[in-house]
Amino acid sequence: MTPKFNFLLIAVTVLSIGVVQRATSAEMAMGFRVGEVTQNSAIVWTRITRNAQRNWDGFREPTKREPRVAEYSPSAVKVDDREGATPGAEGQIRVAWSTGKDFGQAQVSDWVAVGEETDFVHQFSLTKLQPTTEYHVKVEARDSNQAKVTATTTGSFGTPAAADTWQDVSLGVVTGQSYWDLDHRDGYHIYPAMQKLKIDFLVPTGDTVYLDSESPRARTVDLARYHWHRMYSLPRHVEFHRHIPGYWEVDDHDTWVNDCWSTMKAAWMNPLTFNQGFAIYREQVPMGKLTYRTVRWGKGLQIWLVEGRPYRSPNTMQDGPDKTIWGKEQLAWVQRTVKASDADFRVLISPTPIVGPDRDRGKNDNHANDSFAHEGNLFRSWTADQKLKNFYTCCGDRHWQYMSIDPKTGLREFSCGPASDAHAGGNPKQPDWQPFLRVKGGFLSIAVSKVDGTPTIAFRHHDVHGKVVHEFVSTSTRNER
Repeated sequence: MTPKFNFLLIAVTVLSIGVVQRATSAEMAMGFRVGEVTQNSAIVWTRITRNAQRNWDGFREPTKREPRVAEYSPSAVKVDDREGATPGAEGQIRVAWSTGKDFGQAQVSDWVAVGEETDFVHQFSLTKLQPTTEYHVKVEARDSNQAKVTATTTGSFGTPAAADTWQDVSLGVVTGQSYWDLDHRDGYHIYPAMQKLKIDFLVPTGDTVYLDSESPRARTVDLARYHWHRMYSLPRHVEFHRHIPGYWEVDDHDTWVNDCWSTMKAAWMNPLTFNQGFAIYREQVPMGKLTYRTVRWGKGLQIWLVEGRPYRSPNTMQDGPDKTIWGKEQLAWVQRTVKASDADFRVLISPTPIVGPDRDRGKNDNHANDSFAHEGNLFRSWTADQKLKNFYTCCGDRHWQYMSIDPKTGLREFSCGPASDAHAGGNPKQPDWQPFLRVKGGFLSIAVSKVDGTPTIAFRHHDVHGKVVHEFVSTSTRNER
């Protein structure tokens, strides 16, 4: 049966107690990130930090991996003293947004106080936005009511066109952000590469951080938050998200532990729990109420973002009609909304593979594996039964890039590959129905445009510097749904 899971009632329990430090001059070393952009709304995530930069010279473990030990012993190294640490601080924060760069007629939020309970984070909900509009954003921080503004950061984002209006649009899809496999001190090469493409938005498909398999293992709330802090305080990542919004998905490593489900036992992660890890993900990215959702970008594109962790059955359960990754409610929602869409192109972006194939041995947590064959076959067959045209799936999770065409249904899937070459690996299968396979890092871009008046979609695999290593292009007419 599908486990019940209430996102909104999860509380992050702080397991290590320290002295909360008030900012003497509130800073924002992590900048801000915009998420969940629709035609009329967006969320701005930001955090007050004690210092203007991350801790560049702190302690770092000598090796990437730590032994799995059931008994928990607190580290003698404080989180704040670690390389990449970005300590938070109490203070106040507000956001202004405007269609003009001068912010002359800007809308301005109230000042909001942030504290330890929320990791000094606040997520502002912007409403009453207009479609197809560029908005400029200014975030300000101060120590207290009487203090002057001590930190300011600015950026911008664009909103999608309405469903009946054409809009050229492009996006990036990424996964596998191993901190220990960074390919540049300031952040991944893929971030400036994607900026050069001027994509409209990014979809991180999960494994954005690795709580369980990279030193220090995140066995406490403080250490789990630290994994997010050190990833999103890197200068390239901060700069990228000043102007490019995102829609975040979650997978196993950034929830809790490899291949996890909500009732799984993993003594080597105690005392951190699955629920706490998932709640920290919700805290550290700009998110709305639901973790599965669909977004329309004009007449040409609609995307679906699905949730694969809290609803899933145990991977070890015998396969059959009751075994699920998505849960009955989400599966029904996907089928209903995909079928109802009149977008020229429909793209479902999943944290894990739907078509695959996966590596030869040892994997049992996705729709391409035998362990979830029933639900995988059901969904793939449904796409064929409905005669869906111009419907595609993309996935993260795998440490290689591919394009596959399901031999039974014709469903085409694109794997984006890991964020760096150092993180690429595995022993993937390559049957004759997989025209493209590359065991290297990089990203996937998707571009929807009109070519000679015809709606066109292009899927491009890029290396870490942005060079196109594979391309698939397809066209559509309005009656080819």
